[in-house]
Amino acid sequence: LQFLYFIGNVATKDFYTMTDIALGLLSKLLPERTESGKWKFSGEKPGVDEIRGLTSEARNVFVNQPMLLELGAPVVVVGDIHGQYWDLLRVFEQSGHPPETNYLFLGDYVDRGKCGLECILLLLCYKILYPENFFLLRGNHECSSITRIYGFYDECKRRYNIKLWKVIVDVFNCLPVAAVIAESIFCVHGGLSPDFKSFQQIRDIQRPVDVPDDGLLCDLLWADPDKDSRGWQESDRGVSFSFGPGIIDDFLAKTGCSLVARAHQVVEDGYEFLTPQRSLVTLFTATSYGGSFDNSGAFLTVDSSLLCSFTILTARKYKRIAF
Repeated sequence: LQFLYFIGNVATKDFYTMTDIALGLLSKLLPERTESGKWKFSGEKPGVDEIRGLTSEARNVFVNQPMLLELGAPVVVVGDIHGQYWDLLRVFEQSGHPPETNYLFLGDYVDRGKCGLECILLLLCYKILYPENFFLLRGNHECSSITRIYGFYDECKRRYNIKLWKVIVDVFNCLPVAAVIAESIFCVHGGLSPDFKSFQQIRDIQRPVDVPDDGLLCDLLWADPDKDSRGWQESDRGVSFSFGPGIIDDFLAKTGCSLVARAHQVVEDGYEFLTPQRSLVTLFTATSYGGSFDNSGAFLTVDSSLLCSFTILTARKYKRIAF
């Protein structure tokens, strides 16, 4: 994955320490395939000190990378996971674990599903081990107020303590919010903003930062496309806006991009283009979302020539993993 900016070297002693912690956590988080084809977990619970060390280093890595990532291809782009750890594992099993494959995740790693901790810890491990191959964007659920309502706060409190939730939220407040792949594909969790003037505005957002109730940052995480809208409309979510095809066309013309790839909404087949012109695609990777939907999941593969293809994950229901 082409890296268009410089990341300072981590001190050798700290690097080896954090590498050991991340690798130790991976051994607890990643299952092995048995002869019968089933996944078998170690059963070891990640320790509080391990998690604190991991989150502290991850925070440092994020703040030393730009708010707007500029990436090259090839790369795999993944939509909402929402604590559905089995679906996250299926993505890696089908497309390869880092650093074999480069990844960009579009946010919403926690809430709704029962395994938000496993999801975010595995992703942070990979981020620390492979910072130039593995990228995580912020979703609207990577926020203290939303996680208090939709499950992740309660999950942390039940399985560890509230202090652990707070240190993970500190990491959320440092995540980048958008990426551009090969100067052609604009990637974001939610959508576009009427306050957007240039990419420099996104680069200039200072971290750590909580998600405001309105403005550019809010819209990038919360806005939704609507094929029947003209211009900007009030969102049915009660936050941010919905926007129509004309807004997308204007954005692409202004930025020189050819596609907007975003997440944030359940779609039946895991991916869905807004219009036949294919200027915007929605990705949603969690299957049978929350046990209330029968949707498939999908992720996007962008090859070195910018050819885009989709991999579909069929809908499945899972039990909670045993640790």
